[in-house]
Amino acid sequence: MDVLSRNHVRVTGRAGGPVVVLAHGFGCDQNMWRMVVPMLERDFTVVLFDHVGAGRSDLSAWDRERYSSLDGYADDVLELCQELALGPVTFVGHSVSAMMGVLAAAWKPEAFAGLVLLAPSPCFVDDPGTGYRGGFSAEDIDELLESLDANYLGWSGAMAPVIMGNPERPELGEELTSSFCRTDPDIARAFARVTFLSDNRADLARVGVPTLVAQCSSDAIAPPGVGAFVHAEIPGSRLVTLNATGHCPQLAAPEETAVAIAAFAGATR
Repeated sequence: MDVLSRNHVRVTGRAGGPVVVLAHGFGCDQNMWRMVVPMLERDFTVVLFDHVGAGRSDLSAWDRERYSSLDGYADDVLELCQELALGPVTFVGHSVSAMMGVLAAAWKPEAFAGLVLLAPSPCFVDDPGTGYRGGFSAEDIDELLESLDANYLGWSGAMAPVIMGNPERPELGEELTSSFCRTDPDIARAFARVTFLSDNRADLARVGVPTLVAQCSSDAIAPPGVGAFVHAEIPGSRLVTLNATGHCPQLAAPEETAVAIAAFAGATR
């Protein structure tokens, strides 16, 4: 199967410029980057794609076994980079895609000039044994997944504003709700389990490429302490706290997000 069609890959921006690959999070698609792209494509070659099962990807390519863990998605990232043959890229992973980038960079570091982990979480579940605070108890996650199973559209309407934050800008939550509702419910349920039940804490130390951890100042899904944990575990990483609030700074604060990405990606040349 053609990788570029499978993931509805689009390449825009400055030909020959440093390459930035933008990867969206759960329930979203590449459209979530539309406010950031115009500010990046002046200086960078920008690669956009949809994870299999999202957006305009080839839904027939979705396989329950392959995508039962983040490994399948990380494999897709490496296949995409190899197919494009654009040289080492700066991979920008939002939310769950941040850990896809971590895995891909650990497996094949030569494919990456750097990683930008935007609102990352290596594990959403608190671990009382180690003191790790992911933001949710195991019971919270069980309830979240049960609610999603019972009524996906209702769950989307209730959770999207929480994920987005910025209650004074309800149009942002409405956009995320619409994005969730465009996703095939069966695929969304499976991806939700992968997203909220994965634990990639042990993989962070395996990252050997320049890494920027960009967390939001207030985020109900990935609290600031989680970003600090990721920074502490990835050798030599940098941590920046954006003024943006909520879990989707590429929509809530696109200029600040673009500036952070551009400054880092330009410095890794």
